[in-house]
Amino acid sequence: MGKYAIGIDYGTLSARALVAEIGTGREVGEAVYEYEHGVMDERLPDGTRLKPDWALQHPDDYLKALETAVPQAVKNAGIDKNDVVGIGIDFTACTVIPIDKAGNPMCWKYPSNPHAYVKLWKHHAAQDQANRLNAIAEARGEKWLKRYGGKVSSEWMFPKLWQIAEEDPALYAETDRYMEAGDWVILRLTGVETRNSCMAGYKAIWHKKDGYPSKEFLKACNPLLENVVEEKLGPVTSIGSKAGELTKEMAGKMGLKPGIAVATANVDAHVSLPPAGLTQKGSMLMIMGTSTCHIMLSDEERIVPGMCGVVEDGVVPGLMGYEAGQSCVGDHFNWFVENCFPEAYAHEAEKLHMNAHQYLTMLAEKQKPGESGLLALDWWNGNRSVLVDVDLTGMLLGMTLTTKPEDIYRALIEATAYGTRMIIDTFEESGVAIERLYACGGISQKNPFLMQVYADVLKREIHIARSTQTPALGSAMFGAVAAGKAAGGYDTIEDAAKEMGGTLPTVYRPCPKNSAMYEKLYAEYRRLHDYFGRGGNDVMKRLKGIRREQTQE
Repeated sequence: MGKYAIGIDYGTLSARALVAEIGTGREVGEAVYEYEHGVMDERLPDGTRLKPDWALQHPDDYLKALETAVPQAVKNAGIDKNDVVGIGIDFTACTVIPIDKAGNPMCWKYPSNPHAYVKLWKHHAAQDQANRLNAIAEARGEKWLKRYGGKVSSEWMFPKLWQIAEEDPALYAETDRYMEAGDWVILRLTGVETRNSCMAGYKAIWHKKDGYPSKEFLKACNPLLENVVEEKLGPVTSIGSKAGELTKEMAGKMGLKPGIAVATANVDAHVSLPPAGLTQKGSMLMIMGTSTCHIMLSDEERIVPGMCGVVEDGVVPGLMGYEAGQSCVGDHFNWFVENCFPEAYAHEAEKLHMNAHQYLTMLAEKQKPGESGLLALDWWNGNRSVLVDVDLTGMLLGMTLTTKPEDIYRALIEATAYGTRMIIDTFEESGVAIERLYACGGISQKNPFLMQVYADVLKREIHIARSTQTPALGSAMFGAVAAGKAAGGYDTIEDAAKEMGGTLPTVYRPCPKNSAMYEKLYAEYRRLHDYFGRGGNDVMKRLKGIRREQTQE
């Protein structure tokens, strides 16, 4: 009988459990659990209202995913549970959970306190703290700031902790540990507290040689943070390591045998490279979903403006892993469909047995680049890279009385491609060469038109990962590495990638005629990008400030 590993991919709205065959990467069973509480951005479960820019989750959803999706995936796979040798998980990051000494979430004790819940990666209410943190770091000449593109995002660990310390010092003091939600799930699975090097390196300013920021810096931010590393964080464990073994209690809940090797947690984007077969320098992977993450492998550390970090051994042991990203991609298109899809279009789509996205794509695909006269800035959820500013907002330019929904839909697709082009250009202008470009995620396989637009805008070939579930498969691969070759797994992630990873035959190649037109449009995008994003006109921030004033009255 073959051996298997289970990967659990914790996304923004759901968790997916995947059973993969070791040796082939064949995906033999999966199951999805939709979070009961979803993303809480308006109210808590008891009705408590949230302020603008909050994004919370309920940890109960993470545990229910283990208890429902995992046994269902094993059942769907039709395998013997005794043949499962490894488990790995990936998670959105930075997604922070406060817990007590027993490892229980603080929201179980304080269900009406927003700060007691999980702060999701796209919780942007700590922007003020992030701004002050960046100013203090720059004034002090903190050398680590350059490794993160010169700016720490409000999405990351320390701005979120500072927000809690500042707005609810009592809860901050009572909390025993602040953990990435991914590390907390590992704690529940194994009973062992770990902090994975990927999340710590990219989201908590941890460095393999230098550690976390100094006490002096953290005290300068807020005196309550001075000893946060020693008192409320914890030791860091390298990715690819075995965190522990599945406890008897959790094995019973998940329908598995106790003692299965459990890998340290990983970030959903970063774990996706090995399933595409990527373990070599010069490769960039676009993980395209709700947002897009751009993960790059290199053999040297360089400073790239607006990058989310460069971490040694952050993706693959022995290489530097760079991260950049866009905060709004799939969310971008979903917003339009939910709010701007006319009833008449819905009727036509139904006749053709299409969903809204398919119908709009069909119409948009008939247009030539630039035909609509529209240009958009893809900042509906702020800008992650290269500006690192969540206070920026979206823009649509060129609308007339003849503008149609498909015109706007195509402009939004093109805007996300321009945003990726900005990221790639910035990397190469900083001396980090991108030799090969890959994509994964649902969008990359579901929308050929969008991928062709990207190839035309980027003027590069784009290869597509074979798996439709790369994060879950990557987590399963790391689970196999945690088990080790002697138990039926692998000793290195490189070995796992060779046997379980790969790409599709499909390759998107740029059309020279389209690329020439997009070059003109991209030049206009860059002008708008720099004007509104680099201080030429801060109207977006002023409008957002007015909104905050009005909603807080």
